[in-house]
Amino acid sequence: MNAPLTPQTLTSSDSQNWHASLALRVAQQGGRSVLAHNLHKGPLRVQKALHPEGDAVCQILMLHPPAGIAGGDQLNIQLDVEAGAHAQLTTPGAGKWYRSKGPQASQQISLNIARDAVLEWLPQEVIVFDQAQALSTTTITLAEGARAIGWDILCLGRTASGEKFSQGSFRQQIRLQRPDGTPLWREAMHLEGSDAAMQSPLALRGHTVFGTLWLAGMAPDAALIEALRGISIRDVECGISALPHVTLVRLLSHSSEAARQYFEAAWTLARPAFLQRAALRPRIWAT
Repeated sequence: MNAPLTPQTLTSSDSQNWHASLALRVAQQGGRSVLAHNLHKGPLRVQKALHPEGDAVCQILMLHPPAGIAGGDQLNIQLDVEAGAHAQLTTPGAGKWYRSKGPQASQQISLNIARDAVLEWLPQEVIVFDQAQALSTTTITLAEGARAIGWDILCLGRTASGEKFSQGSFRQQIRLQRPDGTPLWREAMHLEGSDAAMQSPLALRGHTVFGTLWLAGMAPDAALIEALRGISIRDVECGISALPHVTLVRLLSHSSEAARQYFEAAWTLARPAFLQRAALRPRIWAT
């Protein structure tokens, strides 16, 4: 598990770029999952910590007031879920990587889930503007007996405005591992504007929206996989991979709304089977 962030390790912002950090810890106290630690620097905040399902689940709404990450910005998010606690994190709106005149923007996310703890990482989609220069790194550290559901939805260009991702660079790394560093799943991607992979039949095939949903911490369930394959959302193509401790659901689409609908439907099916809790849709998704 990574060392906790402290006021001394948080980077202050300069006059032109945001260097922002958010360090959170969810703990079980008296049978209640609570936000026990909330340290922020710069424009990364917890909008609210709620308990819409009662004491067992702490729902966190994370807010980035600038609404997007610009060239030169550096964001660092660390979330620790202690033993026995259940954290659910989502966002009130889409994230954005703005175009840059040259400097790279970066976001580093570290999610640490202790033994018998649960994390649901359910942010809304992220839009990569044309000419963005972006690096996104997510590390999920899962102890034995812990479980996690999460997703990532990426939109290339502002297609509603007729914008394509024709210039720029987007790099993404996702690592799911045990506390000793043993990998459970790792993936790396590097897309340049107008990259051949965006049209290749072996990659995106012209789709502008793609995403991955992961269920981590237990062996794949054949009945659940069959149910996930039965989801039908217009303008979504999907595939499912079963690894020893991880089930991956991948999608391609031309619509971020359709992608969200598909992953929400998958989460609704998976949550009872995977977490033994009925799916209660966060109210923020309807605003």
